[in-house]
Amino acid sequence: MTDAVEAQASLEGALKDEIIRMYEEIAENPDAEFHFFHGREAAELFEYEPEWLDRAPAGAVRSFAGVGNPHLRAAFKTGETVLDLGSGAGLDSIIASWAVGPGGRVIGVDMNPSMCRKAREHVAASGSDLECHEGVMESIPVPDASVDVVISNGVINLSFRKRRVVEELFRVLKPGGRISITDIVSGKQLSQKIVNDPNLWAS
Repeated sequence: MTDAVEAQASLEGALKDEIIRMYEEIAENPDAEFHFFHGREAAELFEYEPEWLDRAPAGAVRSFAGVGNPHLRAAFKTGETVLDLGSGAGLDSIIASWAVGPGGRVIGVDMNPSMCRKAREHVAASGSDLECHEGVMESIPVPDASVDVVISNGVINLSFRKRRVVEELFRVLKPGGRISITDIVSGKQLSQKIVNDPNLWAS
């Protein structure tokens, strides 16, 4: 392994650890101060329906850390199977479960064990049904052609291998399946100082 490859691997490891740490903190201490919008304030900013936020468990709303609203274009249908990639504390999964109904299925995937645990707690409190699998978006723990809709909210930008993530999305989608993602995209090349800042990655 060359020095450059080792340095890149070391950087990626440090950034991943910081991302996990920060989102664990959001899961465990959602009322703390963070350097980005979160909780109900963020959800309202991104046009989540007030009745969704009133109906969902308060903990799921407080731990929300998305960057947009994937539900606006997901066009869920009753009985569909939905994959929530980077499901976090479960708010988006819960809303999706209401949309697909009891005959549908929602599968959450998150690399953070604390988030999966919180999601299961929140889903149980909501009376919804969710499977939450611990796993990474570069190797989604879901069979080929098994999902009607993929939603994701501010997660794909955290990957160092985005092309691989997109390949995985198309692998798990059924023929004619749909993707509705919200994320952060830069219109210009970022400086290395920004790229190397774990706080900016974990936001």
